[in-house]
Amino acid sequence: MKTWITGGYVYRLEKRRMERKDLCIENGKISGLYDPEEGIRDGEVYDACGKYVVPGFIDLHTHGGCGVDVNAASREDFQKIGNFFAQQGTTTWLCSILTDTEEQTKACIREAAAHKKEGKNCANLLGIHLEGPFLSKEYKGAMPEYLLKEADLDLLGRYQEEAEGAIRYITVSPEVKGIPEAIPQIREMGITVAIGHSGADYETAWSCIRQGAKACTHTFNAMGLFHQHRPGMMGAVLESDLYCEAICDGRHLHPGTVRMLLKVKGKERVAAVTDSIMAAGLPDGEYKLGVNDVIVENQDAKLKETGVRAGSTLTTGQALKNLIKFTGEGLEDVLPLLTINPAKILGEDGRIGSLEPGKDADAVILDQQYNVTDTFVKGIKIEK
Repeated sequence: MKTWITGGYVYRLEKRRMERKDLCIENGKISGLYDPEEGIRDGEVYDACGKYVVPGFIDLHTHGGCGVDVNAASREDFQKIGNFFAQQGTTTWLCSILTDTEEQTKACIREAAAHKKEGKNCANLLGIHLEGPFLSKEYKGAMPEYLLKEADLDLLGRYQEEAEGAIRYITVSPEVKGIPEAIPQIREMGITVAIGHSGADYETAWSCIRQGAKACTHTFNAMGLFHQHRPGMMGAVLESDLYCEAICDGRHLHPGTVRMLLKVKGKERVAAVTDSIMAAGLPDGEYKLGVNDVIVENQDAKLKETGVRAGSTLTTGQALKNLIKFTGEGLEDVLPLLTINPAKILGEDGRIGSLEPGKDADAVILDQQYNVTDTFVKGIKIEK
């Protein structure tokens, strides 16, 4: 059975432009792109006339949304949040588990792994992002300090065993004892390493980069910043070929900072993330982030006790609009930050991140104002 998405302007990554094409889907994969007048459209037809057909968004870093906190989520909660994310344009995501006790972390891992196998009518949960526990106490941000640890590969191995290999991404602080030397072994577990929550000096950060760290977690946030005499981790991140996560909500980063980051790193090395919490999609009020109490006012999330910013209420669909607004660039120019770049960080760019034959049929339909109108995950249109 074929499904056709017809009449739309399809984003062609290799050309960085939209083209009038009809997209053919078979068995959850893109089987071809055709000129509108070419061939017979046998099978189910979705009319995208006048709309944009773009790759599904990939969110590497989110702690929740629509009333669900990842750290306390059941498999049913994961289903709920996955459906919500899909409505915002996310087709692939990693659930970010905040530093917690080993018992609670394992419980969350089990629920996430169960949903990963069973989830339907929702964004695809590709795996797990561990934000910690190997993080600097001085730059812990919203992390619960008493749960932070030194490098412990045995613990990480137990987590990966519990996850059945589903841990795909981890944030570590370079200055935590044993971390630089541990990165090759972490990578051998199938986990991409990002550095963050850190006040590391320049040399220590570079030691992690040389050992195989691939990204920087929420760049500029919860880390020591650049100084001309002490470039620190920030200097190493900007100088190197690391990918940089960016929370483009207008609060974590000033629009000028977003533009500067793109100028320095290039659009090929920045990945937009939400770092959203359970309040995403909901009104202001009181919420949780792991064990923390959070107050959201004017859609800005902060720890109740200290006032430290605690994640965001951002969605990927809104991040796209913000990027266009912040940069003054077109849709075609900013789409890689939400699609192919995060796919490359995880080594999944051969399967997701662009609309090419043979790849998963993950597509988002946008109207002329860039609102998400429909989402397809592996060829299946998501129902609300």
